[in-house]
Amino acid sequence: MKKALTAGLAAALLAALWLVPSSALAKSCSAGYIHGVIGGAQKCLRRGEYCAHSYATQYHRYGFNCVIVSGAYHLEPRSLKRLG
Repeated sequence: MKKALTAGLAAALLAALWLVPSSALAKSCSAGYIHGVIGGAQKCLRRGEYCAHSYATQYHRYGFNCVIVSGAYHLEPRSLKRLG
């Protein structure tokens, strides 16, 4: 009896999770950040954050360039032009 009840609850839980929209499971970002999916992982993006240059085209979707600043790659807004 207990096994049947436990199996029923497990099935109900899985069914409920299946019906939850993926947007409800998305990572939430603090103010000033932009939610993005980079390399298949959810990220909170903003200017100055470290970035992986290999994903540069994915950062472009969210309005960022991945540029070298002080020897490391960081995000910069695409609208800003780097001098020097």
